[in-house]
Amino acid sequence: MEPFVFIRGDIRTGKRCYFSTGCNIQGPARIGSSVFFGERTSVGFPSQRQIIQFQEGKAESPWTDSTTTKIGNRCIIRTESVIYAGSQIGDNVRTGHNTLIREQVTIGDNTLVGTGVVIDGNTSVGKNVSIQTNVYIPWQTMIEDHVFLGPNCILTNDKYVMRKDYELKGPILRKGVSVGAGAVILPAIEIGPEAVIGAGAVVTKNVPPKAIVYGVPGRIHSSVPDSWKIPME
Repeated sequence: MEPFVFIRGDIRTGKRCYFSTGCNIQGPARIGSSVFFGERTSVGFPSQRQIIQFQEGKAESPWTDSTTTKIGNRCIIRTESVIYAGSQIGDNVRTGHNTLIREQVTIGDNTLVGTGVVIDGNTSVGKNVSIQTNVYIPWQTMIEDHVFLGPNCILTNDKYVMRKDYELKGPILRKGVSVGAGAVILPAIEIGPEAVIGAGAVVTKNVPPKAIVYGVPGRIHSSVPDSWKIPME
């Protein structure tokens, strides 16, 4: 443990964890073995609900909520990443620098969360997923196993951009989906297993399994060849 590490509350860790300078670890938290935390990382950051409860005098502190944050074994959490309270992170998960993982996010084993990625709350990310630099994943999104998201992809969850009442719902990306750099996927879209979305595409309709989609708006142009492999498999 390096200097200026701040630990508050019920924190339990396994063996050989490393906390770099300026880490801020808020409990309750359960951290596995051989976890590395880069400089100024934050774990257990309070949700907006917790902060408002404190502001309204309904809680003595923003950290009084009992929601436990969990981080598995052999994870690498790089410099200035922020993990909110209540998120559940599996084994062998790696983040880039300056990642943001909001409350109630689950991330499966062996997943990469690249530099500058934002994952908003109540989102599920599967195992063996590769999320590249500067991807945005909104509230209420589901990403299954073996998915690849290229740099600067944007997933959305507000169909009417705050012009009318609408239940926010992000896309569903089924197992083995690949999304090229800079693609945009609209709210509540379901992309079928092993489909491929080309770089810069704007996906406005559901995509069937193994379809290759590109263009603005995105259209099906062909099917994935049987010789292509599933990402991260």
